[in-house]
Amino acid sequence: MAASDQHNNSLNAETPTILEGGNSLRPQKRIFLGLLAVTGGLFTLLLAVLWYVPYVGLRNIHPQMPLILGAIFAFLLFLAFAGVVILALTVLLGRDLPFSRKLRGVVIKLLLPLMSAVGKLCGVSRERVQQSFIEINNQLVLAQNLKAPADKLLLLMPHCLQFHECQFRITGDSIHCKRCGKCNIKGLVELAEKYGVGLAVATGGTLARRIVVERRPRLIIAVACERDLSSGIQDSYPLPVYGITNYRPHGPCYDTQVDLERVEEALLTFLLPS
Repeated sequence: MAASDQHNNSLNAETPTILEGGNSLRPQKRIFLGLLAVTGGLFTLLLAVLWYVPYVGLRNIHPQMPLILGAIFAFLLFLAFAGVVILALTVLLGRDLPFSRKLRGVVIKLLLPLMSAVGKLCGVSRERVQQSFIEINNQLVLAQNLKAPADKLLLLMPHCLQFHECQFRITGDSIHCKRCGKCNIKGLVELAEKYGVGLAVATGGTLARRIVVERRPRLIIAVACERDLSSGIQDSYPLPVYGITNYRPHGPCYDTQVDLERVEEALLTFLLPS
């Protein structure tokens, strides 16, 4: 069988397991939605205080002033809770609901810092909040049913996946990998060749941003720790990024690993059949 036929057969296979249970309320998603509910409660309390404090003084300005201010705050509260409901339904149903794409921007630019602060108040670690944020972002990306041709899909990997004693520099371009099999780079290079997608290895956020600017992908499948993935998703917006956290059996930034099957499932999910 020709290589192109094998490629098409791979893309036309059964639905990747990445979507199985993708709409279930996993623990990471529950953390994010729980913090979102707490934030909504705090927002309601803030509006109530802002309305109540000047209540007496506003009445002296105009008899209807408290009512007008209350109506404005009620409208803002309605918008906030409508956004929360649409976001929650998008996550639970896995569908691209109205305004959900714009809500992804709100989640990325506004809610992550806010969730981190609320999580700290609630005793939830920053890492768990970041894990939850990545899960929610991935669900929103999946809900859009995005597809990209091979030349517009980029695998973006951290340099810590490379074996620490390797003498060959693969940062930026993995062409120098000798495929010794001592780290996951070999498997990633083979996946990139199998599906014809781009593969880049970055030492940090600055190089990662430069790679994205130079290659101009339509969609990124990124692997990193929770901190780097969260910041990378924020930096790349509105470019969609599907994040996969790495494994750190030897500690952070040292001979880390990634689930190659999950990377391939993501490729099958987002790659446009040729």
